[in-house]
Amino acid sequence: MKRKKFKIPTESDPVFIIAELSANHNNNFDLAVKTIEAMAESGADAVKVQTYTADSLTLNVDNEFIKPIQSGPWKGRRLYELFKEGSLPYEWYPKLIEVAEKNELIFFASPFDKEAVDFLDDLDVQLYKVASPEITDIPLIQCIASKGKPVILSTGMASEEDIELAVKTMRENGSNDIALLKCTSEYPARLSDANLATLPDLQKKFNCIVGVSDHTDGFIVPSASVVLGARIIEKHFILDRSLGGLDSFFSMEPLEFAFMVETVRKTQETIGTIDYTLKESNKARRRSIFASRDIRKGEPITDENVKVIRPGVGLHPKFFNDILWKKAAKDIPFGTPIFWDSII
Repeated sequence: MKRKKFKIPTESDPVFIIAELSANHNNNFDLAVKTIEAMAESGADAVKVQTYTADSLTLNVDNEFIKPIQSGPWKGRRLYELFKEGSLPYEWYPKLIEVAEKNELIFFASPFDKEAVDFLDDLDVQLYKVASPEITDIPLIQCIASKGKPVILSTGMASEEDIELAVKTMRENGSNDIALLKCTSEYPARLSDANLATLPDLQKKFNCIVGVSDHTDGFIVPSASVVLGARIIEKHFILDRSLGGLDSFFSMEPLEFAFMVETVRKTQETIGTIDYTLKESNKARRRSIFASRDIRKGEPITDENVKVIRPGVGLHPKFFNDILWKKAAKDIPFGTPIFWDSII
């Protein structure tokens, strides 16, 4: 089986659509497999996972500095327990990669520590994703960049200075194939917080392909972002929200995801190129100057005997005043278009 190759899309390439597995495996290998298969059936180009252990992200302690989450959907949960529940077992990776590639999906991940970066590199994963909270982890970004693979960087928890430093770090450490994702790191996020107007600015300032990592409900943000230049879309994917789980409430089910993919593809199709060409078929549908009654040779042209009407086969209407009071060069029958050789 030939492996599907990845490259950061250009502005003229089809939008690259990522289905995020995240914690929606619910620690069930068979569910993870079925979910990846459903991603492919729903039109995704890639499956992304998160490569970490609880110890990659926090410490197993409960004190005044590392407290249970204070608000939001995971309020009251200890970070260590939350990450332990959501992590994808490392021993699943070889088989899940096989499943993904069998279904013509690109498999990649967000690593959260250097060990995860090396682990993914040993598995020959083609690209890396830097998650929004890790954008300030410069040692991690240096490690990722050193592998020389394409990098997608999410900016949901970044200031402009953070993005600048992260991109600079990647380029200085061997990674020049970079894409930036506009992300609102709320779960779920509100449409009013999407701020998609940032996309063209992000692309211009950092000279990178841009996209969105979207946590809003539905497909509006992905579709609208394409018009503003997004060429990568990432959405959380779940087989069935009724299964529950940490990310279930802001994830898309297969039919929803498939509809989003179709909408994004059609939206991109409408963009086309800058084009002011007037089609020949439309020229005749416009107006031109016609004889509105019989005009005899030598008779003056007046607004009583010529008129601007459809179709557009005669003189352009802009010449209407120019031809008034000139004389007919020949007999001009009623309903005949006026041309320059019709008048003297």
